[in-house]
Amino acid sequence: MKNLRSLFPVICGMSLVACAQVSEPNKVDAQSSLQKSQSVQATPTNTTANTSAAQTPVPAPMLTQKEFSACLITFSAKAKAAGISQNTINNSLAKAELNTQVLELDRKQPEFTTSFADYFNRRVTEQRVAQGRALLVKHKDLFARVEQEYGVPAAYLVSFWGLETNFGSYFGNIPVVDSLATLACDARRSTFFTIELINALHILDEGAIAPNKMKGSWAGAMGHVQFMPSSFLKNAVDFDGDHKRDLWNSTPDAMASGANFLKNLGWKTEGRWGREVKLPKDFPFLEAGLKNNKPIAEWTKLGVMRADNSPLPQADINASLLVPSGHEGPAFLVYDNFNVIMRWNRSEFYAIAVGQLADQIAGGGKLLQPPPVDAPRLHRDQVIALQQQLNNKGFNLGTPDGILGPATRRAIGEFQHQKGMIADGFPGTQVLGLLGIKVER
Repeated sequence: MKNLRSLFPVICGMSLVACAQVSEPNKVDAQSSLQKSQSVQATPTNTTANTSAAQTPVPAPMLTQKEFSACLITFSAKAKAAGISQNTINNSLAKAELNTQVLELDRKQPEFTTSFADYFNRRVTEQRVAQGRALLVKHKDLFARVEQEYGVPAAYLVSFWGLETNFGSYFGNIPVVDSLATLACDARRSTFFTIELINALHILDEGAIAPNKMKGSWAGAMGHVQFMPSSFLKNAVDFDGDHKRDLWNSTPDAMASGANFLKNLGWKTEGRWGREVKLPKDFPFLEAGLKNNKPIAEWTKLGVMRADNSPLPQADINASLLVPSGHEGPAFLVYDNFNVIMRWNRSEFYAIAVGQLADQIAGGGKLLQPPPVDAPRLHRDQVIALQQQLNNKGFNLGTPDGILGPATRRAIGEFQHQKGMIADGFPGTQVLGLLGIKVER
């Protein structure tokens, strides 16, 4: 059973539906937290986890109390075989309670897409920037030590901290063993959550925290930086010297652990995440997207400039161009560290928000081209209809799934190009009208 700790959960995440959607802007969303879970021996090229990809959800009836009780007996034997102490089994796993709210949240699918404007404006706020700057000053010495040790600038760590738990103001209040035991015993995604449950018990066994204080999101993400148990085991560090890896009560441990995670994911010390840029009127938008990675010199030849109209840096690095809200919104050139952020959370929206929040916390200004706030808000069924129409017209994007991901955006761009439109891959009202998708603003 020790091999459970090395099983690898794979990724999901489409930026327009944004797996990191949050209904309450000052709370970390458990779906976002779930994406960050990482196996103990995961490779750096594929580290974020979404369990729908790791184990395809299948329709299943709600778990009953009788089934849960029987499951706990089975898991007690599995835990013992995995090397968990009898004391931890008795004081945590054996006392786990079925949480039906967790099951309901796990089954819940977002009904509507989230626009980039809505997503970004809820997270990168003046209040959050101001608080982040104050924390930079308050923990100046700590962040200097962390940056020296791990090579991650303080502003990025504060940005992650702000987006994950609003700077530690909300960790989640569900007992982690309860949520993970509930999900491990449920048929939908048992394999993934079995791994995380066993890993959580290992954390309790090492004495990082008491069982009654181990609380987190509904999906089991924990502490200031919302690590899943497998991420904790691989990346958490004791930075305050008390011989415990405490991500709940120790800011030094939490910040150093976040930096260690980013370092392990491949963070480049001298690099930045990306920057806002300005595009010429005749820009070929089919060149946009993470897959189109070009040297900075090539983007310069295409007329791309910094957002303030100054030239791009003459640097020997590659970048990709993103237009998350179409040609009327902001454009971004993103570099290698953007992809590292995407391994923390597989959402383009999230990664842009992290980068922009970090820039502003470090003293930078707001976006020079804010995203349009009147973008269509599409119901999942409308997205499926949109995808079906594109498939019918020969723009093969795969099986319709209601998610506005890269394949769908690419198909939209090709459709726009065929119609002589600006091929930015954005499902604006003109595209929707041509495809027969009715939308109320």
